Amino acid sequence: MTADTPRTLPLPNLLRGHPALRSFIVIRSADELSSQMLNVAIGWYVYSATRNPMSLAYVGLAQFLPSIVVLLFAGHAADRFERRKLIRLSLFLQTFCLAAFGVWLAAARPSPGPVYLLLFVLSSARAICSPAMSAILPSVVSGQEFPRAVAASSSAFQICTIVGPAIGGLIYAVSGPGMFAVATALYLLAAAQSQRLPVGSLPSGDPQSELSDKSVLAGVRYVKSNRLLLSLISLDLFAVLLGGVMALLPIYAKEILNVGPVGLGCLRCAPGAGAALVGLLLAHRTINRSAGKRMLACVAGFGVATVVFALSASFWLSLAALIVAGGFDMVSMVIRQTLVQLSTPDRMRGRVSAVNWLFIGASSELGEFESGATAALFGTVPAALLGGVGTLVIVALWALLFPELRGADQLVDAGAEPVAAD
Repeated sequence: MTADTPRTLPLPNLLRGHPALRSFIVIRSADELSSQMLNVAIGWYVYSATRNPMSLAYVGLAQFLPSIVVLLFAGHAADRFERRKLIRLSLFLQTFCLAAFGVWLAAARPSPGPVYLLLFVLSSARAICSPAMSAILPSVVSGQEFPRAVAASSSAFQICTIVGPAIGGLIYAVSGPGMFAVATALYLLAAAQSQRLPVGSLPSGDPQSELSDKSVLAGVRYVKSNRLLLSLISLDLFAVLLGGVMALLPIYAKEILNVGPVGLGCLRCAPGAGAALVGLLLAHRTINRSAGKRMLACVAGFGVATVVFALSASFWLSLAALIVAGGFDMVSMVIRQTLVQLSTPDRMRGRVSAVNWLFIGASSELGEFESGATAALFGTVPAALLGGVGTLVIVALWALLFPELRGADQLVDAGAEPVAAD
């Protein structure tokens, strides 16, 4: 993959010159690091209290359902109210929940019930934050620097997904309640940084404009009417739905690659490592031309890497395939996120971001279900192979069905104006 390099500031200068971007990255990193730490602690705590594998399924359900219910309303709120205040409200709510649960954990006997309530509230608060965070990023930097800001933020996010579980497990092993204290402190840091985000603009409320549609479903209708946005979001949905193999990694580690728990940990970290490395590269070198074609090529590369992983019986080849898949996924994600945000008017960004997050969550959760179900029906290797081939078929279909996606050229222009949606 190559990238055209416009005249842009080096990454350190970009971060120094945009304090709000630094704060944005700190907020997103602190949120993800706390979330990853919490996932380790909650999983261990709940299973220790119940010794029932179904309790872990309830943990996933408690985190997934609130997002489905809250996201569209959160996107609506992000277009009606000051986004910075919504972000701060979400962070303070999560801080309070973690602090209260840490105190309860230190004083009470293990019980899963309060954990499910905690996760429900935390997931609801996170759903409030997600559309507002996505919608506010274009206000943090100029349009010309926006793709690099997305890449830098996404790299920091991926690094947190890698180191978060290890840090959480270590702190929880030393002191269970102490892990919640650390997570609480991270959320307080994020809440303090939110003050440095831009206020942004509120919708004008012009009754003659479709952009002033106050319906919660306005974002869904807008995405449906804009073929570029529809192609971007739906391509990601089906690619992740078909091509994800994360749910199959324990089977590969135990029965095919024979590498045990340590090898499984390496396999799980590999996509995030590839994504983080490529994200840092993209933070220095902006993709400036043929964005749509490059996105299609990278999703196809993701599918090819999945096929290689599916057929591999070598641990090192499998590890390399997952790293490459993560790198391709990062490129397509940066292009998609940039085009989605800059192709959407500011007054609709909250609701469109909510639709985008909803599709991402659904594809991730349903993708794991699809992988497990096809593995049960056809076997592990055929299931992974089917996912990779299915991704390639989706890329070919989308290239034919959506000429708007093939024709998307620049992520930014010389004047740093948003790219056209049509």
